[in-house]
Amino acid sequence: MPAHRDRRRRRWPWVLGGAFGSLVTVAVVLAFVFQFGLPWWSGDADRNHVHVSPSGERQHYQVHLPPQHDGSTQLPVMMALHGCGMTGFGWNSMKASTQFNALADREGFIVVYPTQRLFANALNCWNSAEPRHQVRDAGEPALLAGVAREIVETYGADPDRIHVSGASSGAGTAVILGITYADVFATVTSVAGGEYGLDRVDPDDPDATPPTATARSAWEQMGDRAQPVPLLVVQGGRDDVVPSIVGERLVEHWIALHDLVDDGLPNDSLALVAETVTHPPAGERYGYEHTRFRTLEGDVLIEYVFADELAHAWSTPDSEGIFTDTAGPDATRIAWRFAELHDNRWRPSAAVLQNRTNSHP
Repeated sequence: MPAHRDRRRRRWPWVLGGAFGSLVTVAVVLAFVFQFGLPWWSGDADRNHVHVSPSGERQHYQVHLPPQHDGSTQLPVMMALHGCGMTGFGWNSMKASTQFNALADREGFIVVYPTQRLFANALNCWNSAEPRHQVRDAGEPALLAGVAREIVETYGADPDRIHVSGASSGAGTAVILGITYADVFATVTSVAGGEYGLDRVDPDDPDATPPTATARSAWEQMGDRAQPVPLLVVQGGRDDVVPSIVGERLVEHWIALHDLVDDGLPNDSLALVAETVTHPPAGERYGYEHTRFRTLEGDVLIEYVFADELAHAWSTPDSEGIFTDTAGPDATRIAWRFAELHDNRWRPSAAVLQNRTNSHP
């Protein structure tokens, strides 16, 4: 055999190994760009952070500071949680989808965009359907609550006005945060999301597990921290991923939950009154219904926005990304207007609620 042919054969493993190494490097670089974006995707008012839990788990997130942040005023916070196939501030991001930054600059609030940990989920979803991520002091809820507390410490944010909004799997996690960390988050907004414990509901036979059953599980998870957490639900009639029955169940679930929070009994003690306003189509924007559920004292506890033409998407006029819609109700503005109505100071203390519960046989 000629010597040059033998040398070429011996070279093949090195060539193949080098090619494989290059592919791995490219894949890693692309994964990081997908997850965290490129440097010029962030503005001067954006800050990237990593929260490290006591157990050593790491959570990347980006903070947007509005011009009103001067260190002298405690500003409110909106945490925005992306859905599957999305990121917090990288490619196809929650930042671009919601356009919260522009609204924050006008209204004066801090925005936080956590991004799912690399390879923590095959589709980059938040793992809201897994029981280990549905409890306090563990998993993703603990990481995200840790991020919220870190924002208060780092940027002097108002601890009584920390709000969370989520889309799809992020909406599921936002609802979980409202259950597991009711003492941290003042309101929850769910866009195309479902109730706490939705993974225990058979989609082929949902009536076998009514919303009142999952509500009791949520109340039990709240434990002695049980308190009312206002909820906004945005649901589309053309959503084939999260059908409208899921949004309707979430409303029923939250009514039942806060009925239990009020006095420990499923007795409709809150006697919520529903008021619906219909917003007709305008130009290229299609119409929607906006229902508010008020207590007898007039406090809005739940809001439900239903747009028959909306699919599985976050809707706002300047929205950018794959799972977005620019013709539906302005979910970004509606979420912030809802958040503005509430803070943790208005809620009865846990001791007051406990006394109220103990006063019933």
